[in-house]
Amino acid sequence: MGADRGVPPFAGMTVRDAQAALGRALGGAGIEDPAREARLLVTAALGETAEGLLRNPALRFDAGAAETLSSFAERRLAREPVSRILGARGFFGREFKVTPATLDPRPCTETVVEAALAVVTAEGWRQRPVRILDVGTGSGALLVTLLAELPLAVGVGTDVSDEALRVAEENAVRLGVASRASFLNRRDLNDIAGPFDLMVSNPPYIPSGDIAALEPEVRVYDPAGALDGGADGLAIYRALARDLVPIVPEGWALFEVGAGQAADVEKLLRDGTGCALHEVRTWQDLGQHTRCVAVKTQY
Repeated sequence: MGADRGVPPFAGMTVRDAQAALGRALGGAGIEDPAREARLLVTAALGETAEGLLRNPALRFDAGAAETLSSFAERRLAREPVSRILGARGFFGREFKVTPATLDPRPCTETVVEAALAVVTAEGWRQRPVRILDVGTGSGALLVTLLAELPLAVGVGTDVSDEALRVAEENAVRLGVASRASFLNRRDLNDIAGPFDLMVSNPPYIPSGDIAALEPEVRVYDPAGALDGGADGLAIYRALARDLVPIVPEGWALFEVGAGQAADVEKLLRDGTGCALHEVRTWQDLGQHTRCVAVKTQY
């Protein structure tokens, strides 16, 4: 299997050799961070934990595990993301189920979590039941993570996809926050009962004309509705700005933004909310791109 794509014959290989061989194949195909991805796929193919394999690097692949790893390798070389192959993605130290109905939660989105936690700390809210709204919750990564990090908080996640909401609910149950979370199919803020102290959102922000040029891992496997932000990528920000202040009258709203969009989003929020924003802050991701715009509202 997979000879035409350069997939090695894994049967009989040790864990160490299989990881090295798969890493070379992935790297040769131009896939970023091939060693890490090879480690994840090897671990899953063997049904082991990473810690277990570290203790037993001489473990060898039998025929069944080798066939599974070959299948994983074929799929990854065809540009299917590891998270889609395994059905799960690590986010802020926790594992989230993902499906074709949900956006793949990526490291850049962790910037929104870090920003939200910083705001909660600065406001002195850690010892109170902060109310959180996550607009476009998808897998629930933002809301569930914040509820896990803030044990007194309660929250609502909204999405327009019933299937995504089912995944978010499942993640909330599995990660122990379901009693403090609810999930609703809503398109507009004015259909949601507030008020909230904190709103977070990773809205679609890719300009429609740019989607065809995205990497296949994104273009093919992420839901189109979670990517397409309209002609200039800002359509959803405009819609949220119109109804933001009544739903978060005295609190913070934090938005993930695309690279180079921060100034436009800040201006849009200042102009579109119909009130003077009390404060605006930004946070950068690990690539030094401004990835989160946060606004403090005052009705």
